[in-house]
Amino acid sequence: MSLKVIAGTASGKMLKTLPWDDLSIRPILGRMKKSIFDIIQFKIPDATFIDLFAGVGSVGIEALSRKAKKVVFAELNNVALSLIRHNVNMLGFNDKAKIVQCDVIKGFAVLQDKYDIVFMGPPYKDSNKKMLALTYPTLKNVARYDILKDSSIAIAQKHIREPVGDVAGLECFRVEKYGDTVISFYKRVR
Repeated sequence: MSLKVIAGTASGKMLKTLPWDDLSIRPILGRMKKSIFDIIQFKIPDATFIDLFAGVGSVGIEALSRKAKKVVFAELNNVALSLIRHNVNMLGFNDKAKIVQCDVIKGFAVLQDKYDIVFMGPPYKDSNKKMLALTYPTLKNVARYDILKDSSIAIAQKHIREPVGDVAGLECFRVEKYGDTVISFYKRVR
């Protein structure tokens, strides 16, 4: 299976990926990525974007291809980090990309900055096929570390059965469903 950039300056370029049976890195499906970027298309130009649980960098690279000003790729897995570096370098986006190795749940403080768009696509299951439920603690960190500007949005991709409660400081304003995946859009509230 291949993974490619959908639109923008790098449209049609193929990204280097991991084997599809690696459950720790689960690239977003093309139709979901297209739908998300169709929804946020007018917020992307000149935006600061952070791709949490970045995997091979597909979502952040899509943002760069569509004229985001800067993208931070946050990932823990060493193999995935090397693939992000490869993909960013191959597409000539080095000057607009920052690649950070961190545990998004435990080491979030290193990501403290303000972002226009926050995307999180955590893995659903670990290597033993056990459900991880990382979306809620990540959303809590987004609010806790106050990384959203007043007009920012956070986008969370999760499994339909993963529970996500209310998060103080964030309001869910849109939900899209794609099979067993749910994409929720949040805005900052005071």
